[in-house]
Amino acid sequence: MNTTGDERIGVVPLGSVRARGTVEAVGAGRLLVRTEGLVEVHDREEFLAGTADRAVATLRTSDEDRVAATPDGGFVVAGADSVRALGSDGGTRWVLPHDPWHGASRAHSAPAVGPDGRLVSVVVPVLEPDRAKAALVYDVEPGRNYTWDDLLLLDAASGEVVARQQIRSLASAAVQSWSPDGAAVVVSCWTAWQSWSTWWAQPCADGLKMLGGTWMHALAGFLPGSRVLTQRYAEYLFPADDRDELAVYELGSGEQVALLDLAELAVDPEEDEFSSAEVLDARHLLVPGRVHPEGGAPQARHWLLDADTLRPLGRLEYPAPVGEDITVLGDGTWLTREGDDRLHRWRLGSTGSPDAGTR
Repeated sequence: MNTTGDERIGVVPLGSVRARGTVEAVGAGRLLVRTEGLVEVHDREEFLAGTADRAVATLRTSDEDRVAATPDGGFVVAGADSVRALGSDGGTRWVLPHDPWHGASRAHSAPAVGPDGRLVSVVVPVLEPDRAKAALVYDVEPGRNYTWDDLLLLDAASGEVVARQQIRSLASAAVQSWSPDGAAVVVSCWTAWQSWSTWWAQPCADGLKMLGGTWMHALAGFLPGSRVLTQRYAEYLFPADDRDELAVYELGSGEQVALLDLAELAVDPEEDEFSSAEVLDARHLLVPGRVHPEGGAPQARHWLLDADTLRPLGRLEYPAPVGEDITVLGDGTWLTREGDDRLHRWRLGSTGSPDAGTR
């Protein structure tokens, strides 16, 4: 049995609250709460204390929408064939039509709003009239042939396209985010039979400067010092391709500066799964996963890693049941879910070291 990272690390409970849906930290001490057909922005502390009388902002949504909140209380909404911005009063600021997505009548990616709210990045599909030049011939609907997707930068106030960059993806799914200082935008696209491709780019006076990228790794988060954290998933696209791993890249140079094969944490490398990796603070990462102890039922476990080296520091020991979902809040605390409707908030013990809470 693998015992790497198996030292126990204690955590401190900070309270719990009943809440349904998914929860995401969106900056400025706010949370984005998604339930079926509804997106709400709440004050973080009021929501987690259970004292939030009403949301800061709300938006009714459909199954085709992917939504991001703006710092001024509005929303940017990606749909099946357009991106639109809504003000805090619910009024439409602008609409940007684009070619329809392939494979489903919904957006494949949520927009990403820059930290200062001035720019929005979005991935859009591009139709190719000449079938011979198409990268994807979509036979389900005649005339729906596609070339590679575009990454757009939009002016958040007007919807004007201020930069356009073709990326080598035909995304069935995409994730994107801005670095905390707004100096770079990172986008990861999953293309059928090609896995994830990730690029990072810098907005500049004449558009977008592509700084680097990687293949088979998806964006997981940002680390201090202009570094990006990525995760590779075991997708079995090629023979013996069963690796789950984390990697850290320098945004400026594109150099890979740290790598961890997550099999080091696995009880059964053939079966265990690692669902995400979250940046807890400048020193630590959290990695949840599902392991299969011999002769026992699958278990959810959370590991603490060193953010600089990706070295496993130990396994978190909770006094309450936890699943694989983690929501990092950006202040050194995080949320786990128990059942369908209870969130628990935690922080590390006094040192955050393997000695804290060891049993």
